[in-house]
Parts: sequence; structure tokens; C-alpha cells
Amino acid sequence: MRTNPYIGEVVLNETQIQEGVKQVAQQLNQQFDDAVVITVVPGGILFTADLVRQLSFDISMDYISCPHTPGDRNNCSAIVYHQNINVTGRNVILIDDAIESGGTMKRLIEHLSNNFDIKSLSIATLFVKPSRINIPVPQYFAYEMENDELLVGYGLPWKDKSRNLPFISKVI
Repeated sequence: MRTNPYIGEVVLNETQIQEGVKQVAQQLNQQFDDAVVITVVPGGILFTADLVRQLSFDISMDYISCPHTPGDRNNCSAIVYHQNINVTGRNVILIDDAIESGGTMKRLIEHLSNNFDIKSLSIATLFVKPSRINIPVPQYFAYEMENDELLVGYGLPWKDKSRNLPFISKVI
């Protein structure tokens, strides 16, 4: 793969990512027998694909979108959720690549909680950043980053590019 000038030091390599996926899957497998997983698109697509193949319980899959700029705590863009799967009375796991500031994830959680009669609502991500806002639902993740550096790869974009990198690196 061509190296881009903005790709810096690798923070999580392919092996670490797969180990993280396994850790999150183990946490979820201990908690659930059945759930609807809702992927936050496009960022959560790669993590979801890897994660659901390691889940040992029955799942239904759906997706939700709320375009944003990474790290933006004041995302006001429209939430798009067509509800292809009935979530009434179901355990719902919202899956994304990461919780960075947490602003968008908090809006998504509030939207689902306020508009649907859900049994339980949780979040699953590969990692979280330290200065994220409080989101009052169970969160399953493998890594807590040491700082809030801008990252790219494995679903995370830099100027709408490089989501397909198989690793996560710092943006320089």
C-alpha cells in the first residue's frame, strides 16, 4: 500500500487490532445470548465485520449514520436510521471503530433510547480516548488510548481517506 505523507507512527498494528477484536468479542459473549448489532457507518464497518464473526450468540444486524468530523464534540448532522430490524424489547449493541470525543456516540445513544423501546443498549468499540465525554451505557472496548492524538486507519479517516489501512497510526 502506498504510504501517505500524513501517516505517522503505528499505534495499533494488525496483530494488536485482532487481539483487541477478540477481547471485545469475549466481553460481549459473556454478557449476551441474543442482540441486534447496529454499526455506525462508515467508520464501524471494519470493526463490525471482524467482531461479529467472533460472537457466539445470535445477532441481527443493522446500521446507523451520523456524519461527523473526528474529534468534533458538537456534531449536529442528521442521524439516519431506517430501522431495518425491529429493536423493540431487544438488546442493542451500537458498534463503531472508536469513541474519540464521544459527542456523536452520545447523540446516537440518546436517539435510540428516546425513540425506540429497547431492552438494553451498549456500545462496543476497539478503543476509547481519554477525554471522551460520559456516555451512561455499558461500554465494551479493548484499548484506552493514552492521549487524544488524531488517528487514521482501520475505519478512521483522514480527510475521507485511508479508512482501509489495516493498522491505526498517528496523523502527522
